[in-house]
Amino acid sequence: MNPFTYSRPTDVPAAVQDVATHAEAKFIAGGTNLLDLMKENVMKPHHLVDISRLALNKIEENGKGGLRLGALVTNAATAYHPEVEKRYPLLSKAILAGASPQLRNMATDGGNLLQRTRCYYFYDVATPCNKREPGSGCSAIKGYNRIHAILGASEQCIATHPSDMCIALAALNATVLVTSKRGDRSIPFAEFHRLPGDTPQLDNTLEPDEIITAIDLPEKGFAENHTYLKIRDRASYAFALVSVAAALELEGNTIREARIALGGVAHKPWRNEAAEASLAGKPATKENFQQVAGMIISGAKGYEHNQFKIELAKRAIVRALSQAAKLI
Repeated sequence: MNPFTYSRPTDVPAAVQDVATHAEAKFIAGGTNLLDLMKENVMKPHHLVDISRLALNKIEENGKGGLRLGALVTNAATAYHPEVEKRYPLLSKAILAGASPQLRNMATDGGNLLQRTRCYYFYDVATPCNKREPGSGCSAIKGYNRIHAILGASEQCIATHPSDMCIALAALNATVLVTSKRGDRSIPFAEFHRLPGDTPQLDNTLEPDEIITAIDLPEKGFAENHTYLKIRDRASYAFALVSVAAALELEGNTIREARIALGGVAHKPWRNEAAEASLAGKPATKENFQQVAGMIISGAKGYEHNQFKIELAKRAIVRALSQAAKLI
């Protein structure tokens, strides 16, 4: 680990000022991802701004019929919050599918959005990685790529986004609230994370001096018909090969609205809104779910070791939608 300076501001404006005035500065809260990256020399910030004591640790009504999750609320506190469990059980289940109890007790909601990929080559500083060192190459494309992307990848990077929480937030159409010296802004969740393109080192649309202050959940939580399905190599403490957050609004057996977000398949939570819309007005049947699964996975590209993900993703979508519709 490289040497760094450290500060602990007492309010948001001071934190923003601190990170803006130091070169190579990073915010740190729970530290469950950043400290690992620093120990492996993947990230080498010169200055850490500890925001763990800021007043961003509440869950409250957002005035729009939904909930506001403070950026420093822990994943565990969010998952077990009575209103989250009641109104947004999809989110609660997705959080509890990730990491371990110890990590969930430390990891923050804002930090969860900023997780870096778990690509083997990103963590191995002895190998080329465009995400870690732009222009050096992508070792995964011709390397061992079993866990890598089948959708939205580029010639520069085939890494996947690791969060479970973010897949549920994508399905719920959450909003990320951020602030900087220029003021506040709101980022629709679909626009927060980026596909790799030619700039795989950029995971999201945050500016370097912006801080996440909260996550807004909309009024509609799909509490009646939802599921979070995570396919992984072992039952706990493993990242998804494929995950699906499925949410349905049903009238009888007729689908009024569908939301389907995939994890483990792309550089960001993956949605195909046109495919989702195609289910509107149709009965909740396995045949219709198979059809929409094919639409979502159309254009998928496998590599030497992850071709199986294409069929796995299709089956996972059908299973998740069937569970959400209570067909199985």
